Amino acid sequence: MKISELLKEDKVTLSCEIFPPKTGAALEKIDAVVRDIAALRPAFISVTYGAGGSTSKRTAEISTKIQNQYGIPALAHLTCVSSTREEIAGMLARFRAEGIENILALRGDIPQESNFPSPEHYHYASELVEDIRRQGDFCIGGACYPEGHIECAHKEDDIDFLKRKVDCGCDFLTTQMFFDNNVFYNFLYRALAKDIRVPIVPGVMPVINAKQIRRSCELSGTVLPPRFKAITDKFADNPRAMKQAGIAYATEQIIDLIANGVKHIHLYTMNRPEIASKIMDNLSDILG
Repeated sequence: MKISELLKEDKVTLSCEIFPPKTGAALEKIDAVVRDIAALRPAFISVTYGAGGSTSKRTAEISTKIQNQYGIPALAHLTCVSSTREEIAGMLARFRAEGIENILALRGDIPQESNFPSPEHYHYASELVEDIRRQGDFCIGGACYPEGHIECAHKEDDIDFLKRKVDCGCDFLTTQMFFDNNVFYNFLYRALAKDIRVPIVPGVMPVINAKQIRRSCELSGTVLPPRFKAITDKFADNPRAMKQAGIAYATEQIIDLIANGVKHIHLYTMNRPEIASKIMDNLSDILG
């Protein structure tokens, strides 16, 4: 089922994200992760794509298993910046052959090699979106950044780039993590002002490791609001307390989003099914 159709349904749903293992030794573990997350019956499960396509084969394999074995739509990530157009065409052909119809089109981190960019490579996610739209009847998702992309100096320019990506063929958008819902609501207004009318799915990350999230925020430009920073400062050296506080904060974020009319939330659960399970338990009466 196409995610664009799921997002039209008038009910509150959650989805989850997993990432493939980088080594074969971890394949058995990811099977258990997929099994346990699938048991929660999320609306869909997204599967990330390693830097430079390093886990592309496993992205396809895991996405196929999610759909065929568990009957849940898979959202396969596809990162283009380190791949040639020919390589991307091959990956799209594989997705099509295996029945994967939902793709999250991403640029990815720019490599440091001196020969980049070259004519054979993509420069922007919008170029990838255009190619996917031309090469098959895929449902295409794109990434967006409520606090602005870290490489973009001006938020209005960032929205203009996003509008271009949508015009190239995105059916829906998912956001980078944020920890202040007002940032997301403001972003929705700015997107609407640019006539961006595709569904925008907020991404929520339950924080269980204070040091890790501080590093992630530095790299992504995400701001920790004072209230949440106080939580990470207080419980940084107490893993069990940090996990409990992080799940509680994420649950509170989701409740506020739902109360303000958001119908779908994407959970960045980092291959931790128990975190998704706890959040869904916390929301059991709200989700129905």
